[in-house]
Amino acid sequence: MSDQPPDSHQPFIDHLIELRDRLLRILLVVVILFAGMVPFAAEIYDYIANPLQGRLLGDAGMIATEVTSTFLTPFKTTFILAFFIAIPFVLYQAWAFIAPGLYKNEKRIAIPILMTSVVLFYAGIAFAYFVVFPILFDFFVGAAPADIKVMPDMRSYLDLVLKLFFAFGFAFEIPIATVLLIWSGAVDAKVLAQKRPYVIVGCFLIGMLLTPPDVISQSLLALPMWLLFEVGILFGRWVKSSPGKTPAEGG
Repeated sequence: MSDQPPDSHQPFIDHLIELRDRLLRILLVVVILFAGMVPFAAEIYDYIANPLQGRLLGDAGMIATEVTSTFLTPFKTTFILAFFIAIPFVLYQAWAFIAPGLYKNEKRIAIPILMTSVVLFYAGIAFAYFVVFPILFDFFVGAAPADIKVMPDMRSYLDLVLKLFFAFGFAFEIPIATVLLIWSGAVDAKVLAQKRPYVIVGCFLIGMLLTPPDVISQSLLALPMWLLFEVGILFGRWVKSSPGKTPAEGG
């Protein structure tokens, strides 16, 4: 009986109240971070835009096609950055909300998975900024005809990089999803390995949907996804064979 979760016959309304309180805490932390960074909104946007700005030729630069873009775009960038920084706190609040209903063996693996998820998400964003963006923007700027001056709209640029940040951030969570599938017994590591050709095709399809329509950016997303899938299989085998009860045994 020691492996059973604690009694969770809490009224449904109490769960809703707790959820509301935790969401309010998340919002408060994001707002505090945002308020502290607002004075530096222009510098923050300049840093995000640097991978493309530094590759524009001559006197070319970004433009604002809407009057409000010069204010709202750095404002939006700062708010999203505040949320990114708050992700560890967001995941902690999610963990604190669901932890009372988990078995001991589930708690044993949940904390390392949450910590690894944060690291991998940030690693995906860093990979996009420091590796993918330089290659991608070198290609796009270099592909422009000689008589065309590349002057991107600042809001369109932000929409593109945010899409890529989220794409690579979540793509780097593939090892976590793979480990959970194997650990929970939903699928065997050997079966996943046999599905490798389908996974590779799926990675390129996802890359096609989430990145600009060029082979370079698609490959820069698809290849890391495939490698991370292989890493997930390796760690999934290790977690499955490590001491401790499986979910099926715990119930």
